Amino acid sequence: MSQTVTRALRLLAELGEGERSLDQLADLIGVHKTTVLRLLQTLEEGRFVYRDAQYRYHLGAGLFALSSLALEQRGIRRTAAPHLAELNAATGQTVHLAAYEGGEVVYIDKYDSRHPVRMYSRIGLRAALHNTAVAKVLLADLPPAERRRAVDGIEFTVHTPNTITSPHALLAELEQVAAQGWAQDHAEHEAFINCVAAPIRDASGRVVAAASISVPDVVLPYEQVLDLLPQLLACTRAISADAGLPARGSHS
Repeated sequence: MSQTVTRALRLLAELGEGERSLDQLADLIGVHKTTVLRLLQTLEEGRFVYRDAQYRYHLGAGLFALSSLALEQRGIRRTAAPHLAELNAATGQTVHLAAYEGGEVVYIDKYDSRHPVRMYSRIGLRAALHNTAVAKVLLADLPPAERRRAVDGIEFTVHTPNTITSPHALLAELEQVAAQGWAQDHAEHEAFINCVAAPIRDASGRVVAAASISVPDVVLPYEQVLDLLPQLLACTRAISADAGLPARGSHS
């Protein structure tokens, strides 16, 4: 049964990359066409895939409903929404919301820039742990032992000349992020994108999400992206307050 589930999930992942024929899917997951067809028929019944008139398979509407429910279950997304929309309108730049889930950093909301240059990121996509500002913010809040385990598990893929390439360097930067209360991605994930991120805390004081502003260097140079930091920090403080974080100096 677990093998069947694994194969079905692989089919969905492949269809997430684009439409596929039965033959293509069978080749991609390495099993006989009859096995793939049975899986696809079951997924069709659940509306997780559909087959078009050319006998090519696509992701189905059932997944839209599930993805909407998954997003609704993240209360911080609802709390943050008006503040992130206001930040996006005020700056005109791409704004992300990300959370740490099961050892991964995942984008749970996005507000696009008003500029024609768009970012490839999308809701549900994972953020690299070693070279994105949102991931640095979220990792920096982990207890030291858990932070070390997370960093030890990272594959330090080099994306640009600025990418952090060692656990030691990342741990040092995470210490700095924890101390200063914000993080940056200075052309570390994509050579033409700079980003700043800040933490969102709930009533417990723990970081439950990270918000960021990302800007292509053709729109603003790095130094001017840093100038957006006060607006970002004001935004994350407001979200944290709405999420129950006590005001500084208040007593329970």
